[in-house]
Amino acid sequence: MGTSALNRVIADFELLPIDNKEYAFSIIMKQLIEAKREAIAKRAKAAMTNLKKGAVQKGTIKDLLKDLEGD
Repeated sequence: MGTSALNRVIADFELLPIDNKEYAFSIIMKQLIEAKREAIAKRAKAAMTNLKKGAVQKGTIKDLLKDLEGD
């Protein structure tokens, strides 16, 4: 959605009665929550795939710092 389309949505939202604004808000919040859930599930699936491939390293924070320092 482009900036102008978003601006139109916001302008139209401002014209709605309060009841309709509350309803639209609840629908948008539910859609946002679902989108975040989907993103988390996608990242978790990618992490599991990388773990199964052995493309991740395990260790302590000390190991991580040592690796970052290049020692």
